[in-house]
Amino acid sequence: MGTDIYTEPLVSRYTSRKMQELFSPNTRFRGWKKCWIALAESERELGLTDIISEDALAEMKEHAYEIDYETALEKEKELRHDVMAHVYAYGGQAKKAAGIIHLGATSQFVVCNTDLMIHKQALQYVKEDLVKAIGALTESVEKLKGVPVLGSTHFQVAQPTTMGKRLALAVQDLIMDLDALEWVESQIHARGAKGTTGTQATFLKLFKGDHKKVEALDKMVSEKLGFKTSFAVTGQTYPRKLDTKIAEVLAGIGASANWLGTNIRLLSGLKELDEPFGKKQVGSSAMAYKRNPMRSERMCSLSRKLMNLPVDFHGTHSGQWLERTLDDSAIRRMDIPQLYLLTDAVLGLLINVGGGLIANKAAINNRMAVELPFLATEEILMAAVEKGASRQIAHEAVRDHSVEAARLVKEEGRPNDLIERLAEDNRIPLDKEELMSIAQDPVKFIGRAVEQVDEYLKDTVYPRLAKYNFSSQKDESERVTV
Repeated sequence: MGTDIYTEPLVSRYTSRKMQELFSPNTRFRGWKKCWIALAESERELGLTDIISEDALAEMKEHAYEIDYETALEKEKELRHDVMAHVYAYGGQAKKAAGIIHLGATSQFVVCNTDLMIHKQALQYVKEDLVKAIGALTESVEKLKGVPVLGSTHFQVAQPTTMGKRLALAVQDLIMDLDALEWVESQIHARGAKGTTGTQATFLKLFKGDHKKVEALDKMVSEKLGFKTSFAVTGQTYPRKLDTKIAEVLAGIGASANWLGTNIRLLSGLKELDEPFGKKQVGSSAMAYKRNPMRSERMCSLSRKLMNLPVDFHGTHSGQWLERTLDDSAIRRMDIPQLYLLTDAVLGLLINVGGGLIANKAAINNRMAVELPFLATEEILMAAVEKGASRQIAHEAVRDHSVEAARLVKEEGRPNDLIERLAEDNRIPLDKEELMSIAQDPVKFIGRAVEQVDEYLKDTVYPRLAKYNFSSQKDESERVTV
């Protein structure tokens, strides 16, 4: 790694080897060669045997994986055209095919079809990691489903729930992301062999006006490149609308991760929940005692960038004039790799954090003990009425003592003595033992949280995970700073 030039942190720090390799020059230019071979092979199979010889095809295939970068780079400086530079370099390797490489095609034949092949494989990698992340987080949901915690609305204390129920909300978000991902996979088709502006005019001339052969060429090339279908109509490129939909789906994964990461950070500040922490991990260079939720913080940081990328893709799509304009090129070279590398980095963190969450039950119980008497006041009111008290009078007593007890807790740091206060008030016909039986057990206040989690996992999550054969093993070794 060079130290005198800028290095992309997504590659040097955060992402997996498999995703880095997918967006490497080797993958891109081998994809171009695969397109040229599929085109020449299909053209020959459809009758152009007098133009494309078996020897030419054999030479093309022989050099399918060897990229002559030196020649291509020199030629691009001269031609200012990367595709033609690689056509020239490939012709230098496969000399018998030099005159027929790229026959009838436009540059976007190789660029678009290769981009679409990369989209397909990248989404497969994303799906594998998304399923692993769902599986890892589900383990924590199962483990913590019965741990009562204070609920929160507006970041103020609310009716208790359980830690597992809260985390199940994140699983549900990720399942929705998986639905969206599988939908967008179904929208990916080959560009096929559509010609310069999508009309196939050059191929029609090449096959002497035979429309059936031109249709067959498009189908054959698409299938050889691994697609069942091609886009029915295109301009010079495949529809840039597709990129916007993919970006929206992956940004949605980022939003889900950001929601969870933010909540882990909040709960970490309350000392209720911790992410995994290495034995020798340093939380702060100055404050050695600190156990910062740095993985969740990184996840939020990276996902923020990911969530903002769709704006670029919408701008590119909406700015394509008529059949195509070249201002889509430079930005897509940056945006598409970043889109997937960011998603890869976020999911790597989500897999790592999701399955190793630690609930600190003592801290949870301490906060619960302070607040539970207040949360129990509605049940206390009902119990008082059942024993003959006026609801209005009992409500006045509860209000008076709750306000004073809360003041002493906040202003003087005293324990919550609401139960003792109510036990001594004649307006409340309940003794301390009766009041404690109402306000002592948080499980009484979590409703169907555990049952809801059990039902959701059984009916939705586990059947969905069973469809896949992706290992839930964490792949943190692939990433430098997971």
